[in-house]
Amino acid sequence: MKVNIQAVGFVANIKLETFIQSKLNKLLKYDDDVIGVEVFLRLEKSNSIDNRIVEISLDIKGADLFAKKQSQTFEESADLVVEALRRQLKKHKEKLRAK
Repeated sequence: MKVNIQAVGFVANIKLETFIQSKLNKLLKYDDDVIGVEVFLRLEKSNSIDNRIVEISLDIKGADLFAKKQSQTFEESADLVVEALRRQLKKHKEKLRAK
């Protein structure tokens, strides 16, 4: 699985990248057919506290899955995105089994 992490408008530290990588590795136990992952970290310029956005695009055999979440910290956003992708992966596998 190839993971590409891009921070838009700032430089992400190694600790954050490692955290995201470990969360993504947990998704592999749901589906081994993950080809690549694109992660975008963004800081939204607003007065809101919830201005950290994480977008993840999963390239898997037969489909592309995408999730985007926004919260106070990148870690919290990453947790929410990975959970959303986990649900999408399970749903995708159930559809494949039904065929």
